[in-house]
Amino acid sequence: MNDAHFLDLAETLLRRIEAQCDEINDAGDVDIDNSRAGGVVTLAFESGGQIVVNLQKPLHEIWLASRAGGWHYRWDGAAWRDTRTGEDFYARLSTEASGCAGQTLALTAG
Repeated sequence: MNDAHFLDLAETLLRRIEAQCDEINDAGDVDIDNSRAGGVVTLAFESGGQIVVNLQKPLHEIWLASRAGGWHYRWDGAAWRDTRTGEDFYARLSTEASGCAGQTLALTAG
């Protein structure tokens, strides 16, 4: 994968996260403060929990971090997969967001 392709895929992912947080906020179920600075999206929850998703351009990876730990994801041609376990990015994001929100949240690729 070249840099331009990585950036296109990564930008789609970051925009999707932002859009889904806005949808959750509009539904009134949970308040997620999402902010973006360049290639970093930070999700802050009322509980004090935080999730950070950032681009690692030189490695062509997406990193996700929360209190529970940190994960690295690479595009496998169909989805962003954990470099160690093969877990889907959105599955981990949903798990971490649910833990921070205190209720089940399902964030998806689309």
